[in-house]
Order: sequence, then structure tokens, then C-alpha cells
Amino acid sequence: MTINANKFYIDGEWIEPEGATPFTIIDAATEEPGGQVLLGNAQHVDLAVKAARRAFSSYSQTSVKERLALLNRIIAGYEARRDELAQAMTDEMATPITFSKAGQVSMALFHFQEMARVLETYDFERYMGSTLIRREPIGVCGLITAWNWPLSLVTAKVAPAIAAGCTVVVKPSEMSPKSALVLTEVLHDAGVPKGVFNLVFGEGPVVGEAIAGHSDIDMVSITGSTRAGIRVAEVAAPSVKRVTQELGGKSPNIILPSADLASTIPAGVMGCYINNGQACQAPTRMLVHRSQRDAAIEHAKKSAEAIRIGDPNDPTTQLGPLVNRAQFEKVQNLIAAGIEEGATLVTGGTGRPDGFNRGFYVRPTIFADVTSNMRVAREEIFGPVLSIHIYDDEDEAVEIANDTEYGLSSAVFSRDIQRAMAVAARIESGICHINGPTLHDEAQMPFGGVKGSGYGRFGGKAAIAEFTDLRWITVEDSAQHYPF
Repeated sequence: MTINANKFYIDGEWIEPEGATPFTIIDAATEEPGGQVLLGNAQHVDLAVKAARRAFSSYSQTSVKERLALLNRIIAGYEARRDELAQAMTDEMATPITFSKAGQVSMALFHFQEMARVLETYDFERYMGSTLIRREPIGVCGLITAWNWPLSLVTAKVAPAIAAGCTVVVKPSEMSPKSALVLTEVLHDAGVPKGVFNLVFGEGPVVGEAIAGHSDIDMVSITGSTRAGIRVAEVAAPSVKRVTQELGGKSPNIILPSADLASTIPAGVMGCYINNGQACQAPTRMLVHRSQRDAAIEHAKKSAEAIRIGDPNDPTTQLGPLVNRAQFEKVQNLIAAGIEEGATLVTGGTGRPDGFNRGFYVRPTIFADVTSNMRVAREEIFGPVLSIHIYDDEDEAVEIANDTEYGLSSAVFSRDIQRAMAVAARIESGICHINGPTLHDEAQMPFGGVKGSGYGRFGGKAAIAEFTDLRWITVEDSAQHYPF
């Protein structure tokens, strides 16, 4: 693995940022140095914002036809570099290469493809009587993203911003710069006008806060922890800019008694462990009926222990290491807390998996008999750790599901769809999957959460709405006028 992120992209050019601070990236599988990224500061943000502001005056006036052509060129360039983009994500965050290709790269591409589809027929203007109602690009947008879906989180924001006619300043995570560099090359080669897209690497408390607080940024969108989202909102408040947030999750997965345990339990385990367990929407809390406790635990244990752990570059690997030492230690501490608080350890536990003496690998872990007051039930773990909760009736299942500060995603499994729909309607989450996710449709859906999981929606028409403002222009054609 070699990562050299030593330049920023501002005003259509790669620049060597003066005064930036070098940061060493550690290979998660070997714990050896794997590259370097330069971390910027408020001065670099200001340069990028000025470039974006200059570009906005002309880009905001481009036609839908011009923006659609641009999106289609981006899609073509992206598809030509799919393998390179997948390898970049495996290098920087150790997601298994098979998942990088099938999941990470595909989902990021879906956002551009969906915006192109939506833009073809999107109604930016409509009349109500003699009044024209317009959706206009909101302006310069600051986009702050996390490392766990490093491409998809960027494209989910950049694609609708470009479609709407906005200009952007992007701060990807300093943990995952390589894929952002390749994506920037794709955008540049596609002919994105100077200043429309700008890239600055940096840490959240420095570059992220500089973006959130900048007086010439009209909107800031963050994907990250709830703590980071709160801080961005605080810093953004004095300039009264729009803020959208996609934050943490602790998603419940309710297995109703009619569900087929032999298929739903393994699906739930794999859903929890997707992306090495580092997914905000992962179903990390599995709720099973008391009468099915033992059978559910047996299915879950068998599934977890069959997972192939290994080198992220091995196509057969299903579970790789966590992104860095801090995340590894956090997950180890939470596993230890689950044991100390009395949850039943079904499989896994603290330490590395057998046969691994280095790398940030975590043993696939399952706890049973978890109660909502335990840390493993309340905190977003962001690792391959599943909690199994026991319920006696649907009311209790819903109560357990909603007993969390988060509200991003949820799931219900049942052979009775109407009963599942009734349960889903009572769950406090922005998303609910019945009998499994439909990943191919997610780019069209208004993705986002409630409660501590943030506000704002991305995907389909809802995404363009987030990056536009409504205004209306009325025509008075009578002889009467306002009395002033």
C-alpha cells in the first residue's frame, strides 16, 4: 500500500499547500506506515471557498442540459477507473477487495447515475396561478465526509450539488484520502469547471470547523459521528447557514416469530459485519422472540464463526481489520464492557482472531441477553459486534428498538408482510428494511435519519431539494397596487 496525498485541488488545479502538516497513514493490516496525507488549515479552506464563490456566479446559470452532460462525462470516467477506485479504498481503509468492487464502488457510482436520471425530468420551475416558483442552487456548499464509505459519502453529496448548480469545498476524512484523489482526477478529466469542485484534506477540528464557520459558505453537509455533527451545527449557527447531517446509528433488526431463522439470522449477522462492521446503518441490535432465543443464538454463532477473516486484498476475505488503532482499541474496550456488564458472550471476545498477531483485526463477536442499559446496546461500536436482545411481544420489541438516541435505520423480518409493515410504522428511524435491504434502490431513496442520527435527506429528488432554495416571483397584472 502506498498513499501520497500531498496536494489539494483548488480552482481547477493541483496545488502544493504551504503550511500543511504531514500525517502518516498506517496500514491497518500490517500496522506499518502506508503513506502520508497533508493536513490543511483555515487558510487553505479560505482559498477553496473563494474559488468556489467565483465559480458559482457562472456555474449556477448553466442549463440543465449542460449539467446533465457533465454528469454523464463523470459517469463514463468513473466507470473506466472502477478497479483503481476499489483498490484505493482497500488500501486506505482495509475493506475487503471483493466488497470494495461489489459494494463500495458500485454504491458511489449509483449516486451519479441517479442524479443524471433525476435531472433529466426535474422540475426546477412551476407556476401557481401567475406566480413562478423556482428552485435555485443554494450556493457554495461545504461537504464533510467520513472514512467508512469514503467514495459513496462524497458522491452522495457532490452529485446532487453539481446537478443543482452549486459549487463545493470537500473535506474527506484524512483516513481515506486515496479514493478522493482518484475521484478528483475523474472530475477534472470530465471537465468540471474551475472552482466548482475543490478538495482540502484536514482534521475535523481544524478544516471541518473552518468550513462550518466560514461566512461565505451557504450550506454545510456532514457525515460523521453525532458528536461531530453537534459541533458543526454549533460552529455554523452564527452565520445562519443550512446544515444537513447524516450521523451515527444503532439500528434494530426485529425478527418476528414467523420469520425463517435459518435465513434471517445469518443475513442479520452479515449485515452487522458488512464493511468490517464499520457502517452507520448496520443492524447491530438483533431482537428475537423469547421462544426462539436458543435457536437464534445457534444460527448466529454458526454464521459468525464461518466468516473468513484475512488479508483485505484476498478476494475470499469477508472480514478485514478496522481502520486504525483508535478504532481497534475502542471496539476492544466495548467488548470488554459487554462481558463485564453481564451479557452472554456467544462467540468472539477481546483480542485478535486466532492466527493474527498484528493488524487491527477484531474477533467477530456476538453477545446475547443484552439489555438496553448496557454500553454495547447504547453506543455505536463500529466494529463486528452484534447484540441479541430478547422480547416477549411486539410492543416490547418496538420499545427496545426505540430505546436509543439514534434513528437512522431499522429492519423487520417476517413472513407476514402486513404485520411487518405495522411494526415498521412504529419504529423511530428514517429507514426501515422489511425482509432485507434493496441496495440497488437506495440511491433513489431519501436516505437519512431522525433523532440523534441527524436531519436532511440524500438520494433522488430529495437530494436536489437539499441543495436548492425556493423562491417565488409574482406578477401583478391588475391596476391595483399595494398601499405603500
